[in-house]
Amino acid sequence: MPTMKDAASDFLSSKRIAVTGVSREPASHGSNIVYQRLRERGYEVFAVNPNAEQVEGDPAFDDLASIPGGVEAVVIGTRPETAMETVKECAELGIKRVWMHRGFGGGSVSAAAAEFGRANGLEVIDGGCPLMFDPTADGGHKVMRWMLTLTGNVPKQV
Repeated sequence: MPTMKDAASDFLSSKRIAVTGVSREPASHGSNIVYQRLRERGYEVFAVNPNAEQVEGDPAFDDLASIPGGVEAVVIGTRPETAMETVKECAELGIKRVWMHRGFGGGSVSAAAAEFGRANGLEVIDGGCPLMFDPTADGGHKVMRWMLTLTGNVPKQV
């Protein structure tokens, strides 16, 4: 099993990343924060929200299959009940890197979806946030990573 740091580095080496659960009302929604930061750091990022035509000033896509040219990785920022559907779509489309976002609380992590993904050859990170690791990290997220690793919300290995 790779360490969390190695898995995060591998995930963040992707250049085209989809983020599910990006909201039309960004206020302080976790998926929107991830989406914005990835975009700021130069990633080609795609918002997935079947209930919106546009989010964060960019086009929104109904699903992963709708993204022109596909993506290399996906951040799941929806409720855990919908994670399995997204992981299955990743497997069907050949998207090998999946990150189930989790800060405080349960986040988007689904144990069944993580198990399914791994059984189907996907690299699944089941916890934490891409913004906790370089090159996307900031001081606040690094402190959160330390705290959430202690509580188990950021796995030590994936």
